[in-house]
Amino acid sequence: MGFKMGIVGLPNVGKSTLFNALTKTAAAQAANFPFCTIEPNVGEVAVPDARLDKLAEVAGSKTIIPTRMTFVDIAGLVKGASKGEGLGNQFLANIREVDAIAHVLRCFEDGDITHVEGRVDPVADAETIETELMLADLESIEKRRANLVRKLKGNDKEAQQQDRLLAAAQAAIEDGKPARTVEVDAEDARAWKLLQLLTTKPVLYVCNVAEEDAAEGNAFSAAVAKMAAEQGNAHVVISARIEEEISQLDAEEAEMFLGEMGLEEPGLDRLIRAGYELLHLETYFTVGPKEARAWTIRAGTSAPQAAGVIHGDFEKGFIRAETIAYDDFVTCGGETGAKEAGKMRAEGKGYIVKDGDVMHFLFNT
Repeated sequence: MGFKMGIVGLPNVGKSTLFNALTKTAAAQAANFPFCTIEPNVGEVAVPDARLDKLAEVAGSKTIIPTRMTFVDIAGLVKGASKGEGLGNQFLANIREVDAIAHVLRCFEDGDITHVEGRVDPVADAETIETELMLADLESIEKRRANLVRKLKGNDKEAQQQDRLLAAAQAAIEDGKPARTVEVDAEDARAWKLLQLLTTKPVLYVCNVAEEDAAEGNAFSAAVAKMAAEQGNAHVVISARIEEEISQLDAEEAEMFLGEMGLEEPGLDRLIRAGYELLHLETYFTVGPKEARAWTIRAGTSAPQAAGVIHGDFEKGFIRAETIAYDDFVTCGGETGAKEAGKMRAEGKGYIVKDGDVMHFLFNT
């Protein structure tokens, strides 16, 4: 299981440049005018994980198959999008279909690139987008609650639950807070998710800085970091220009280039890690002579559910999971060595998979 992250932001903040770099494609037209991206562009990228390469080396795997992450480049939002301004309705509909939102914020000065508001203020830009999403949610909530009136009169329990949750979201938004600030009980979690409100999506702020600020950030990104901390959201600092240059280089050249820029790793790696943390995702591995493969699961996933990520039959017929911790697999020189050292465990249906587990599933067909 991968996940889908929507890249949003005002026009000319570097969204499409970042998307092009991340997916190593030119699918998203990057140009200096609003709405250069009309349809959402979708790109898949391999999730970099040094552990997978090490496991393949230890096991002598012929093929390495990383897990994947999907980015959706959604056209630039503008003030008034919730009312359909700037093709707003289409853009907002695209946001509903992603798991998380990356707000790309312009944190650089450049007189050659116009800003839709005529100034550089990433915190204000973030507030503009959040406001548009909240207004869109509010309109949706009011319509839905109006449509529930008849069912509520008939004491429909599902309608009562839905109306109660919608009312909680409405109260938060009318108080100037996004719906994700509402505390939801476990019994309401599924119904809450089905509401598909825009402001329930987890948010990651992506500070797009100039090349010279990529390592340390700047005053703009510092202001975003402060805002993110106050909101309980995450942020990363990236130079879309640097990522674009790296995407054109081979591995050796990219490493040298990063060193010259004072960077330890590409921004993509930081972005994916932040995304994983945002959605509470983890990785487990299957390893053999044919292939070493990474699989994405949510934290708290049981062994049968993890098996189901590979194939539904694995979950239905689950017997047990032969499990080796990543460090043990590497230290013991692979599966055989781990077995001999007593480091392979037989885990049952109640086992909660840990990040980095190397697993082999036994199941009934």
